[in-house]
Amino acid sequence: MSGKPTTQLSFPQANIALLTLDNPDRGANILSKATLNEIEQHLDSLIGREDIRGLIVYSAKPGMFIAGADLGEFVASLDTPGDHTAQSEAMCRRGQKLFGRLCNAHYVTVAAIDGICVGGGTELTLWCDRRIVSSNPKTEIGLPEVKIGLMPGWGGSVRLPRIVGLAGAIEIITSGESVRPTDALQMGLVSNVVPAEQLLSAAMQLVELEAEHQQFLADRQLWQQPIHMSETELAFLQATASAMIQQQTFGNYPAPAVALEIMLKSSRQTIDKACAMEAKGLAQLFGGEVNRALLNVFFLTDRNKKDSAGVSGFTPAKIQSAGVVGAGIMGSGIAASHIKRQIAVTISDLNSEALGRGVRATLEEVSFDRVTKVANSAKLLEFAPLLRSTNHLSELAACDLVIEAVVEKQAIKQQVFQQLEAVMRPDAILATNTSTIPITQLAQGLKNPERFCGIHFFNPVRRMMLVEVIRGPLTSDATIATAVNHVKKLGKYPVVVQDGPGFLVNRLLFPYMNEALVLASEGVPIESIDRAAKKFGMPMGPLELHDMVGMDTALYAGKVMSDALPERMIESPILAALVAAGRLGNKSGAGFYSYKNKKGKRVQDPELASVLGSRIPCKSLEIPTDQLIARLFLPMLLEATHVLAGGIARDARDVDLGLIFGIGFPPFKGGLLFWADRLGLGKVMAMLEPLQALGERFKPSDYLQQLAQRGETFYKNSVNVSNQ
Repeated sequence: MSGKPTTQLSFPQANIALLTLDNPDRGANILSKATLNEIEQHLDSLIGREDIRGLIVYSAKPGMFIAGADLGEFVASLDTPGDHTAQSEAMCRRGQKLFGRLCNAHYVTVAAIDGICVGGGTELTLWCDRRIVSSNPKTEIGLPEVKIGLMPGWGGSVRLPRIVGLAGAIEIITSGESVRPTDALQMGLVSNVVPAEQLLSAAMQLVELEAEHQQFLADRQLWQQPIHMSETELAFLQATASAMIQQQTFGNYPAPAVALEIMLKSSRQTIDKACAMEAKGLAQLFGGEVNRALLNVFFLTDRNKKDSAGVSGFTPAKIQSAGVVGAGIMGSGIAASHIKRQIAVTISDLNSEALGRGVRATLEEVSFDRVTKVANSAKLLEFAPLLRSTNHLSELAACDLVIEAVVEKQAIKQQVFQQLEAVMRPDAILATNTSTIPITQLAQGLKNPERFCGIHFFNPVRRMMLVEVIRGPLTSDATIATAVNHVKKLGKYPVVVQDGPGFLVNRLLFPYMNEALVLASEGVPIESIDRAAKKFGMPMGPLELHDMVGMDTALYAGKVMSDALPERMIESPILAALVAAGRLGNKSGAGFYSYKNKKGKRVQDPELASVLGSRIPCKSLEIPTDQLIARLFLPMLLEATHVLAGGIARDARDVDLGLIFGIGFPPFKGGLLFWADRLGLGKVMAMLEPLQALGERFKPSDYLQQLAQRGETFYKNSVNVSNQ
């Protein structure tokens, strides 16, 4: 860091002060201890200035107001000696006292917000008398602390209910979701919404208006008082909000429930007593297992944004146009992800009907409005010119990047590659979206294998943030650097992996899915297996997942994995029997469960036992939930150690990021390897000991044994690219 000031106090008019935030070392303004000290000094300098009518808080960074507190300082404080609870409370009280000066000054205070305003930044603005926001599409106001296992601690849970009402504040704080400008205006959170270029002048006009009418003084007095609600109203609000929180968190995330409890209790207190309760609430959460895990997830994503993926010294080529071959579900999803980022796309398919469906699916996706849940005609008019379609691969000749997304058959893919290489520019990149076929095999016969790599999106593309960038043996560093940079431009998280069976995510997923089949074949009820996985935190059970993926797809992919890793992957006869019976999962109406009801919901199917016959014992085998969890997740963990030892993934953080954003590994665990580190590798070894008789898949790898013997962890044994 440069040590340069991150804030500046100026006077656009003699009687109006302007506090401008502009951190010279970062793309975002962060409320670090140094920045808070600067703000305090600026407020001190205005003491005694009776001529000042107003103070405007403003950011010099377009599209960025304040991105919250400095989480790096939060994490560092976790490892400092002393009473963390007392330290956390003191930190909260310091921020509350500092920001409280904004609503106790003799002048009116106005926050002029353009762009992202979240966390501590939002709390600062809530202590201002007024807020005015720009109509910039990037503008949002939010308190997302629950997403890192905390709650607001600088007055957010106290001031927001008094400004917008308790019910609205509870929804914002317990969900962690941001509010857009028009919604903020409607709920009374902001005074006006103006174009960004008019924001500062509008704020100055607001200062003059408030200084003249003095309405802000009446609001100050009102917002210092308790919120008046009857016992009945509070009880109803508590019941409905608690039910919603439980439905969304399944009890795995304590922060929303704690925030709700504190807000309900503090609503009946004066603002100072309420702030003291808020500080205790945050201290209760700070440093807990879920808080530590979610902070780790935050730093995983932050690291990914900064990480060069082990490739340095190359300037990534700019991808301004892309081609997509194959107009199916994946192809149209990949095309839409590019168009949303204003990248022109040519989508190609030999089948005209499939091409037509793909074009429609792409346009529906890019024009869909997440708020209204219908197509937005303005978006359609904006994005439609960026999409072209063709039956001829020759029309992809001008593209900077072409991604193949045709049927998962090596011969067909290689035929497409030959045709593409004949027409593509010599500096363009050719990529495959394969999920199973090794890059090494697909690259055979290519004239320019150095410009070939895997760019594996996950389905559905619009929702799944992870993209595996797969390096073949001849793929150049320049190609990888460009692919990684391009995936980041699409707003997704790229993880670079070496070629190998299943690459990274599927290689770790299949031991988990395979063990579920083994447990079922031992007689463990399928509902018990799925229930254990969901108790651990997975979004669905492994047998439910088989149904969603499709039994035929799982059988094929499982065969690939068992052929590659026969000592650790057991071929189960269950899948073959279900495929032979036409029970392919959701798409056929039945798999491990039946979906043949009006709502298509999963229900137990009494016909399953007769289909599987002797492949499942007649007598059920009941295994305790903790043992089922060990059986399901330890093979995944052990396979991760083989991946790290073999250099398939270069860092434990890549593994955890991949599993969280690729298969929905529970974020409140912090990642598979983070979870193991928190357990302690000695305990992991002890958990494995009674299971080793089951086979090679439960035998500790040399990599794991060495770490455990040295008392090390996966994370400390990995390259630390973040500022953790």
